[in-house]
Amino acid sequence: MGDRSGNIRWWDVTTGQSSSFNTYREGVRRIKFSPVVAGDRSRGRIAVLFNDNTFSVFDLDSPDPLANSILQPQFPGTLVLELDWLHLRTDKNDPLVLCMAGADSSFRLIEVNINDKKMVPGALPRNIKERFRPMPLCCPVLLPTPHALALWMILQLGVKPSWFNTTGTTIDKRPHLVPGMASSSEDLRSYLIELPSVGDSVVPELLLKVLEPYRKEGCILDDERARLYATIVNKGCAARFAFAAATFGEVSEALFWLQLPRAINHLMNKLINKSPQKAPISVPNSDLDDKSLLSRITSKEKSTSETGQRDALTQGQLRLMAFEQEDLWESANERIPWHEKLEGEEAIQNHVHELITIGNLEGAVSLLLSTSPESPYFYPNALRAVALSSAVSRSLLELAVKVVAANMVRTDRSLSGTHLLCAVGRYQEACSQLQDAGYWTDAATLAAAHLKGSDYARVLQRWAEHVLHAEHNIWRALILFVAAGAIQEALAALREAQQPDTAAMFILACREIHMQFITNLGGSEDEINDSVVDLPGLSPGNDDVIAVGEYFGEYQRKLVHLCMDAQPFSD
Repeated sequence: MGDRSGNIRWWDVTTGQSSSFNTYREGVRRIKFSPVVAGDRSRGRIAVLFNDNTFSVFDLDSPDPLANSILQPQFPGTLVLELDWLHLRTDKNDPLVLCMAGADSSFRLIEVNINDKKMVPGALPRNIKERFRPMPLCCPVLLPTPHALALWMILQLGVKPSWFNTTGTTIDKRPHLVPGMASSSEDLRSYLIELPSVGDSVVPELLLKVLEPYRKEGCILDDERARLYATIVNKGCAARFAFAAATFGEVSEALFWLQLPRAINHLMNKLINKSPQKAPISVPNSDLDDKSLLSRITSKEKSTSETGQRDALTQGQLRLMAFEQEDLWESANERIPWHEKLEGEEAIQNHVHELITIGNLEGAVSLLLSTSPESPYFYPNALRAVALSSAVSRSLLELAVKVVAANMVRTDRSLSGTHLLCAVGRYQEACSQLQDAGYWTDAATLAAAHLKGSDYARVLQRWAEHVLHAEHNIWRALILFVAAGAIQEALAALREAQQPDTAAMFILACREIHMQFITNLGGSEDEINDSVVDLPGLSPGNDDVIAVGEYFGEYQRKLVHLCMDAQPFSD
């Protein structure tokens, strides 16, 4: 790995040891490993192309790679645009050939000879001992799988920020420490925020012991992520779960945890028939909203333009999980001006469709009546305009519209048929037709505008099943299941995906968010009915909840055994 400061660092993937040195050149643009054949004594010859269009060849197996480097001696004045090794070696005595494309439109082949000491006849070959320069490696993904899973669980359950501090010699010069001092003499359980209510309470302490060698070497989290974790560790388990997922590169899962509080609040508001509360969604800190939290965890780049691009990407990913009326309407209202700027019949049809899904029937009628008589869409547009504008005679109009809509569905005109159903208030059937035709977001938007209670929940639940089984996006499906009140279906999806730890964390997050909702509800006790006191499908006596707890305990015990059997990456 090379960086902008000219540092080169490499790892032995078998032992986990690493080394580094500074080339004292401009940033590294390319690193190319030389081809290896049977009998090679060195496996670490690399060609490095720098940002100033110069190159060098280093032998990483040598005690001092910088002293034994080949610093562009043949063509000192040539600027190199690209380079690579010629992969035609068949014997260890064949020379290494480096191919270069120069800025002067030249193409050169250079033989690179790195002198190895000749072996004395009859002497046994000696293994070259690589010189490693230990330094902390703050990348949890590179830990052994059992230890990585152990760290994931510790971050989820919550550990005091002082645990990341260390007195190890390798990072004793860290410029900024998290407040609080770590002491090896203390009981490791004291670092835990609180003991979890699911699984075995002894397992977290055992996992902390397993991770102790990494903590002493400062290889858990870097300073910036440790400080970020300190700001969110007490903001609820959903925030910790999102942090853990994003730290290990599971961005979709992190989005799920960030969106889960909104889904729970949405469900509870539906149960008590109250307007949505303006309570904190996930992390009640203006500097740590959903988008900025995810961006700061997944990247430490400080470029303003690139940060804006990442925030826009994160916002788009969050919108894919939208299910509330306000969010769905906002997206629809953004699409309407796009259709206005386009020309042609198809754009007009899309424009009409968007207006109807948000409930703007007057605008849809005006647009439909402006259709030219020569257009092939004139008659269906006129029929829709009449049906939408003159829905007065309910009995006759409802019968006629249902027949016409059924005919349109049979002739693959499902969108037109749903518009006629909307004119007579048959929104549930319209949503079903839209979902049958594959317009899942449109069906949810229409349902959010016109359906309530179980009718609205059925639309969301069917959408969730489609997302789970057809799109294979379990995190988006879980959000829709929760919003629809189908908690047991969400647990079944996690069980089917064989994620017992995530299922247990899901129960913890739902219960915590639910308790916060009850606390912030206020009002008289008459407003808090039985359906609000217990979250649907997550009562302690529920069979699925009990099964999740048992599976999670078994998973923890197995993880502890795996961690004990795996050796940590350390000298």
